[in-house]
Amino acid sequence: MDPIPFPQLSHEQENELKLNAQQWSLSNGLVMYPPNFETFQTNVAPITLFPTPIPKTSFQQALNVQKIYNELYINLITKHKSWLIEVLEELAKFDPNFTGKLFEIYKESIKDEVLQPISLGIFRSDYMIDSNLNDIKQIEFNTVSVSFGGLSTKIGQLQNFLNSTGFYDNKYNFKYYEDESLPISNSIEKIAEGLAQGNFYYNDKQENEDTIVLFVVQPNERNCFDQRLIEYELFNKHKIKAFRATLEEIEEVVTINSDKAYIKSTTQEISVVYYRSGYGPGDYEVNPAKSWNARLILEKSKAIKCPSILTQLSGSKKIQQLLTDHEILKKILPDLSNTDFKELISTFVNIYPFDDSELGKKAKKLAFESPEKFVLKPQREGGGNNIYKKNIPDFLKSIPESEWGAYILMELITPKTFKNKIMRNKDIYNENIISELGIFGNILFNETTGEILKNENAGWLLRSKFETSDEGGVAAGFGCVDNIYLY
Repeated sequence: MDPIPFPQLSHEQENELKLNAQQWSLSNGLVMYPPNFETFQTNVAPITLFPTPIPKTSFQQALNVQKIYNELYINLITKHKSWLIEVLEELAKFDPNFTGKLFEIYKESIKDEVLQPISLGIFRSDYMIDSNLNDIKQIEFNTVSVSFGGLSTKIGQLQNFLNSTGFYDNKYNFKYYEDESLPISNSIEKIAEGLAQGNFYYNDKQENEDTIVLFVVQPNERNCFDQRLIEYELFNKHKIKAFRATLEEIEEVVTINSDKAYIKSTTQEISVVYYRSGYGPGDYEVNPAKSWNARLILEKSKAIKCPSILTQLSGSKKIQQLLTDHEILKKILPDLSNTDFKELISTFVNIYPFDDSELGKKAKKLAFESPEKFVLKPQREGGGNNIYKKNIPDFLKSIPESEWGAYILMELITPKTFKNKIMRNKDIYNENIISELGIFGNILFNETTGEILKNENAGWLLRSKFETSDEGGVAAGFGCVDNIYLY
């Protein structure tokens, strides 16, 4: 079955739709700060005016494999730790200023004893739908600072409002889409619930409204409303307060007493450290000494980390590449059924290392002979770090070959395109777009024993971008927040 076409509106109707979308967004928190903002100024977040079609079978497949992916990474971290550490030690040599520093902090934090074995993962696995196969194909698995759980709920609510009140119908103000075809992500609720579960287990499986969650954020965070929506849900539903601080501020605002972390000014005990920064080297550049020391202080405390440093490092692109090996997968997930195993591997694309293995030699050949089929990825999170297609050969030539090992070569996915409308500030762009579907997942586990305490899906995110744009980061200025229309 094909999707129904996008709504066709007159110029006047589109202007009315635009005004209502803008004012609903401003009224309900679907917003971001603009560049160089004052704190009293906000912009509507970049969004699509209409939901983008996603096949029901593809969406369901993405939901089905999320908990398997969660378990895969936790089994890797807990039951195959020595192998993971060997890989990371080698990777740290290629990326000493970031991966290497994180790895050094990990080793320093476990020298004496592990003060907090419980760890929390709020993950997001990102996919595109291959236009040739109609299957989802994984782009990356994010283990730290996953964003847009707040705005993903809000864009669903907005588009449901516009549909239900008739703004998509060009004649009679009827609903254009059936209600069940426009699901709303419950990511605000579920991510807050994941943080509350961390608080619960920190307090020996007892409810405690006195301990708090520390949000570690970037200075002058433009995407703070996405975070605030989760913070407010955490308080409104679970009565758990939050405190926000940057990495540079941790030494001034946090104190350690009997290995427990407290906010100095209020004496509130920190149960969970929730990282919404610290995922890339730029987060440590304002004051490197203070920022890196902050990671060590927090990592060595009894607070539950979301994520721990080892969990963060497990999300490196090199690990993603290694996990596409079927034999490695079977070792890490020995009890996985054949059906689930096939569904998991169906999400893989070809990923190659830059090392001296046969695959590595193949990568070096492909990067120069057919670069248009690939993207070159470093061990980084966030938008703007990847090298695409024809730019790959020149980039590789520009750095010493000894540094190539810090990258992986990933086969590009050929996604479906749709001509939706993107609203950014006052402008509307009617362009072909491609979309990434992200599935959030919460997992609470014992990093020492491998016991999984909670493992659940936590909503979804659809991000879209112009077909002509390689990068897709919304905060980085490349994409927009979208929602799904299931067909």
